[in-house]
Amino acid sequence: MKPIAVFRHSPTEGAGHFETYMKGINRDIRLFAIDRGETVPSGPTAFSGLCFMGGPMSVNDPLPWIPEVLSLIRAAMEHEIPVIGHCLGGQLMSKALGGSVDANPVKEIGWHDVTATDPLALEWFGERQRFTSFHWHGETFTLPAGATRVLSSGACANQAWVLGKHLAMQCHVEMTETMVRKWCTDGLAEIREAASQATVQSPDAMQQDLEQRISTLHEVAEAAYARWSMGLKD
Repeated sequence: MKPIAVFRHSPTEGAGHFETYMKGINRDIRLFAIDRGETVPSGPTAFSGLCFMGGPMSVNDPLPWIPEVLSLIRAAMEHEIPVIGHCLGGQLMSKALGGSVDANPVKEIGWHDVTATDPLALEWFGERQRFTSFHWHGETFTLPAGATRVLSSGACANQAWVLGKHLAMQCHVEMTETMVRKWCTDGLAEIREAASQATVQSPDAMQQDLEQRISTLHEVAEAAYARWSMGLKD
């Protein structure tokens, strides 16, 4: 079987539970550490699927690898190779297909509910009309042509979209306990700067009942990853 290509854009925003799940179903992962200057592959056909993780940068930043990633996403979709994106990854997918990424009215940092906006959401997230996900973003994407919005939150209208076998998310379903604790430490300055916004939680609030919250989020993530993995191209 061909490996799944996972693209990491920041050292602390790795594959998380996505990698755990895929290894559990005996799928190999090939990590591309963009944060270390690793080259974006020229084409997608060596991979069964592409997975894009988060990152602190904007898709609108003049970074040399962004056009290469956008081209790779378009090529993967042309070859019917499934693509999945988490936060920045979802934004990259939207921009690749002609959508835009701009500032959200507020930052979302911490645990917030998302709600299904289309019956397709139930196919992808395990028959859940609503669940609590982790968030850390200040920008948001528009829906590209042909995509169906499947999730929304009170502070961010477009939390996820589906286009055939492809899934783009603004929220972070891939989180682990270690990742949450690390982000709370590394992102303390950003949290303090945005603390006046009701959608930004304190580190203590984000880590309250963390084991249970992560366990529940893993159930959601696994439903989405199982659905996405059905389209893997070998």
